[in-house]
Amino acid sequence: TLRMGKDYYSILGIEKGASDEDIKKAYRKQALKWHPDKNKSPHAEEKFKEVAEAYEVLSDPKKRDIYDQFGEEGLKGGAGGSDGQGGTFRYSFHGDPHATFAAFFGGTNPFEIFFGRRMPGGRDTEDMEVDGDPFGSFTSFSMNGFPRERNTVGSQLRRKQDPPVIHELKVSLEEIYHGCTKRMRISRKRLNPDGRSVRTEDKILTIEIKRGWKEGTKITFPKEGDETPNTIPADIVFIIKDKPHSHFKRDGSNIVYPVKISLREVSFCGN
Repeated sequence: TLRMGKDYYSILGIEKGASDEDIKKAYRKQALKWHPDKNKSPHAEEKFKEVAEAYEVLSDPKKRDIYDQFGEEGLKGGAGGSDGQGGTFRYSFHGDPHATFAAFFGGTNPFEIFFGRRMPGGRDTEDMEVDGDPFGSFTSFSMNGFPRERNTVGSQLRRKQDPPVIHELKVSLEEIYHGCTKRMRISRKRLNPDGRSVRTEDKILTIEIKRGWKEGTKITFPKEGDETPNTIPADIVFIIKDKPHSHFKRDGSNIVYPVKISLREVSFCGN
C-alpha cells in the first residue's frame, strides 16, 4: 500500500516497531526540545505541534494500526473502516499541542521548574540542552522552585489518584437468587481536550449480579470518578447490601424463615 503524508515515527525519532514505552520517552524528549518556552526558533511551534500529533496517533493502538496500514492520508481520510457506530473512522488532530503536553505531564508545567530560575552553580537553565530523560538526574523541586527531598522530578509530576467513591447497592432476595443486571447512572467531571477545564457528564455503569453473591461483595469500576488536571479519577465501588424481605432473611448461603409458634404447639409438635 502506498503511504503518503507525515512520517510520525520519524518525527518522534523512533523505529516502526517501537514499544509504548519507547513512544512515551520519545515524546517526552521531543516535546521538551521543541516547546516554545524553551526553543526560540521560528519553527518551534510547528515542530511542537507535529510532535504532539505524532504522539497522539502512535500512542493509540487503533490509530496506530490504521496509520501503519494506510499512512496519514488513510488515517484522516477514512480508510480505517467503521468507527463502531455505523460511521467511518476519521482522525483529526484537535490542534492544541499544549493540551497534549499538559495531559502527558499530569496538568503541570515542567518549565516552571526548569526555566526562569538558575540551577545550583549559577548555570542558567536557558542554556540546557534537553536530551534523553531530563527528569532522571535533577534534585526534585516543588512548584515554587524550592528544593524538595531527593527524588526524580518525574515522580513529582505524576498525578495522584483520588480515594474510591463508595456506593451501597441494595438488592432483593429474589434478585440474588436468580441473578440480575443493574444499571447505575453516575454524574462525573471529565477533562476537556485543553487539559485544564472540566465538563460534567453522565455515564451508565452496568453491573451483572451473579446468583448467590453475598452481602458485602464489591464491584469496582476503575477510574470512573471525577477527573481534574492534578488528579487521576477515583475508582467507583458498589457494595452489595441485602434489602429486607417480608418473610425470609439470608444467613450466608442459607435462607432463614423466622416463624412464631406457641408453647402449646411446641409441646404437642403442632404445625
